[in-house]
Amino acid sequence: MGALLSMQSQAAEAAALSKDEVWQLRKKHFCPAQSVSYANTNPLLIVRGQGSHLYDQEGNSYLDTRNNVCHVGHCHPKVAAAVAEQAATLNTNTRYLHPNLCLLAKRLTETFPAGSGLEVCFFVNSGSEANDLAVRLAFSRTSSRDIIVVDHGYHGHTQQTIEISPYKFDHRGGEGARPNIHKVPCPDTYRGPHRGPDAAEQYASAVAAACTTAGNVAAFFVESGMSVGGVILPPKGYLQAAYRAVRQAGGVCVADEVQVGFGRFGDYFWAFEEQGVVPDIVTMGKPFGNGMPLAAVVTTKEVSDAFHNGLEYFNTFGGNPVCCAAGLAVLEVLRQEGLQDNAAKVGKYLCEQIRQLSSKHELIGDVRGRGLFVGIEFVRNRDTLEPATAETSEVCSRMKSEHRVLMSIDGPHDNVLVIKPPMCFSVADTDCMVQAMDQILSTLVGPTPGVQVTHTPT
Repeated sequence: MGALLSMQSQAAEAAALSKDEVWQLRKKHFCPAQSVSYANTNPLLIVRGQGSHLYDQEGNSYLDTRNNVCHVGHCHPKVAAAVAEQAATLNTNTRYLHPNLCLLAKRLTETFPAGSGLEVCFFVNSGSEANDLAVRLAFSRTSSRDIIVVDHGYHGHTQQTIEISPYKFDHRGGEGARPNIHKVPCPDTYRGPHRGPDAAEQYASAVAAACTTAGNVAAFFVESGMSVGGVILPPKGYLQAAYRAVRQAGGVCVADEVQVGFGRFGDYFWAFEEQGVVPDIVTMGKPFGNGMPLAAVVTTKEVSDAFHNGLEYFNTFGGNPVCCAAGLAVLEVLRQEGLQDNAAKVGKYLCEQIRQLSSKHELIGDVRGRGLFVGIEFVRNRDTLEPATAETSEVCSRMKSEHRVLMSIDGPHDNVLVIKPPMCFSVADTDCMVQAMDQILSTLVGPTPGVQVTHTPT
């Protein structure tokens, strides 16, 4: 009874705080490096979520087009029930046998292409941890420390993953590439150097050249769909040629599926499948636990055997029974509710609607993506591709303030609206978003005094 009263007291204390009080506490107790979305205008105090919507402290509903963490929908009842039931039964570390851990590994590996050899799992807590471990696996498998990475790529916030993330090490505050990191051009066919039918070959040749420079390669890291890069999907044939060059140089190929895995591409459960390749290591995170800290590395027996060199690997919370219960529920909901098919259907409709808008609004330079992973790039001139950075910021801010639609901005020039909503996102949700965007693009007002141009980080 005492514990229940204490919990009720804490809940009451939290509910009694005003938005301004929460904001002041946030600024007092957290480093400014921990960014807050819409800090340039008016941050949101979000207290509840359901399906594709979030709700603020006043009960206002916001359509969420940007949150790929709550993959099957905010607070999905089946996921919430599975977590609550397991949390009330047992939660401990993974040195003990537990069915949730093993069943999740079984069901997860069943999602990979038959004959892929991707059958050994390491459960961790985040995509950053997954990619950090993938580096260690690659180092164990090879005698090299040289890693090939793609410009504008992002693989996490640990020191090791920052060192393989041009999005971080090339930005303000970054330290640039280490001598063992070889950066190749982003395979961008819209504003990159190669845009024609030979783009895949040209971009892959840069990977081959990096392999030659390195001599002996440990790994090639690439996101199957680049989110912070501005929704970049490699041209068909790129990964086949790049993987071939990397393997000839002794390296392993790592597919970072943190942003785009688990059916988001619609036609494919894993985005790398679109390229007709099989990686040696796959990393995943964000959507796996529907908000619970669950991520994983899946690899082959050959790679895992090399890692088993006498140095134990242990992760206190990775793969705990509660997070595994969430993961099992997510996989089940994806299947039962046909959310992968929904991503294909709604994603196609969404792109069609935005392309129709582009005939009316020349600011829309490109619409690209697959399934419910879509990017809208804004440019001031469709010939020069001058980025419409300020205009993109205005669209994003006004979508929230005037229409209660939450969006995210990314890309090297902060001019790409990135759409990656919960997988339950519907045709009606799409219509709401597109109609709001049409109204705003028809009434752009330009820079507002006192309001800074900014992006809303993933």
